[in-house]
Amino acid sequence: METLLNIVIYLPLLGIPLILLIRNETSRKWIALLVTALTFVASLPLMLSFDVAASGTPQFLTEGGRLMETLDIKYLVGLDGLSLLLFMLTTFMGPIVILSSWNSVKKHLAGYLSMLLLLQTASLGVFASLDLMVFYVFFELSLIPMYFLIGIWGGAGRIQATVKFFIYTLVGSLIMLVGLIYLGYDAGAAMGGGTTFTTDWRFLSGDMYTIGLVEQTYLFLAFALAFCIKVPLFPFHTWLPYAHTEAPTAGSVVLAAIMLKMGTYGLIRVCLPIFPNAFMEFAPWMATLAVIGIIYGALVAMVQKDVKKLVAYSSVSHLGFVVLGIFALNTVAVQGAIIQMINHGLSTGALFLIVGMIYDRRHTRMIKDFGGIAKKVPVFTVMFMIATLASIGLPGLNGFVGEFLILNGSFFSELYNNKVFAILAATGVILAAVYMLWMFQRVMFGPITNEENEKLVDLNGREIGLLVPLVIFMFWIGIHPVDFTKYSEAQVEELIEASQEKSMAVIEQSKLDEDLPDWTARFYDVDQVESQMASK
Repeated sequence: METLLNIVIYLPLLGIPLILLIRNETSRKWIALLVTALTFVASLPLMLSFDVAASGTPQFLTEGGRLMETLDIKYLVGLDGLSLLLFMLTTFMGPIVILSSWNSVKKHLAGYLSMLLLLQTASLGVFASLDLMVFYVFFELSLIPMYFLIGIWGGAGRIQATVKFFIYTLVGSLIMLVGLIYLGYDAGAAMGGGTTFTTDWRFLSGDMYTIGLVEQTYLFLAFALAFCIKVPLFPFHTWLPYAHTEAPTAGSVVLAAIMLKMGTYGLIRVCLPIFPNAFMEFAPWMATLAVIGIIYGALVAMVQKDVKKLVAYSSVSHLGFVVLGIFALNTVAVQGAIIQMINHGLSTGALFLIVGMIYDRRHTRMIKDFGGIAKKVPVFTVMFMIATLASIGLPGLNGFVGEFLILNGSFFSELYNNKVFAILAATGVILAAVYMLWMFQRVMFGPITNEENEKLVDLNGREIGLLVPLVIFMFWIGIHPVDFTKYSEAQVEELIEASQEKSMAVIEQSKLDEDLPDWTARFYDVDQVESQMASK
């Protein structure tokens, strides 16, 4: 299985030289589809053989040798309860993304398909990496194909969108790199045995390695900034609507379904187990930004005239729920955050596919240009309705499961100790129903006022085939979520418990209350934290 994991990660790359060598455009598309389909099929045994009871231990582990004798940087990949579902979502979306642009991309097709395949490998590498330096390499690698997808195959404003996307994400990543280098040398000194530098996640997250409160503050801010930009969390969200709006359909789907999850995944994978004290102290601040993002994203989405930009702002709101759940730091809320990452990838990915389908027919995304088309495209209407209801969290569909768990866990979070966060976040659910249903009503119903809409044709077999698998999972997760939450439950419980114990160890070792700089003491009331931990 270790070999199979590596095959799945790098199999998309094998399609790139074939696509570049073959001149026939149809053959190129079939090669890309075949490679992504094989990648998904090859990943299924990983999920089927995954030991749920041992989800806290990385499985299918591949560990290479050190880069240098004193530098403990090595190729280290594996899957655990935090990464399995996101890894599977990435392979699942591969063939869907290729099919989504089957007829819509005409120029530089070989380059376009190659960028999609490279992006899939980079994304799989992010979710499988267990060495933080390898994680960083894949994290940065994902920027390159998305840069070209938006910049070459995007809309009229693609250059501005590309530059903004790249600057935002690169600045955050470079700050994270500085923090990673400091962390590596500090951990190397703690490891000893001739090691000067290590980025092995197993050592960094274990109880053998702890960091002082001041260092945790700086490092948490460095890593969290990069991840919050990637999410994106308010106020670092401004690059997202432009990137989504200008990106081709496949780019928007990958961005929403996969790339944004790298930020929320990083908060759980890196920030919680390695910087637990800082994570807990900054939780109310992060929850505040999350709630602002939930409400702000919903309000801005409500006034959009472009359907695609409306869906883009809805992502800001939905991912605010994920961040809120992560920083609630209890099993219910964190489980909700993990499943909501998957839910957002399915429902928002489907919405971007649907917007792309109607754009291919009408070459417009303005809400005012539609109206009354339900009678012309009944199958499209049903698919659009299901994706819309899933996005607003209708009971019985996937969105409800994640939002319910997050709000439930946040309401009882001991880190916030303030139920107002959950109450305010719940208004985002109401606002989502308003802007999504209002948009759906204006696009699909009423009289047909534009004669171009009279010529609309319904979904073809390829388009129905794209959406049906997404719809199946929307209902499956909504009706029987335990089939998916079971993969991460044991690890989430272990991770929260280990992080709390590690934070107590830092406090017991240092008792740094009076030694902390004034600016740090605002965040760390050591006696209070010790008292809270003891009460548990």
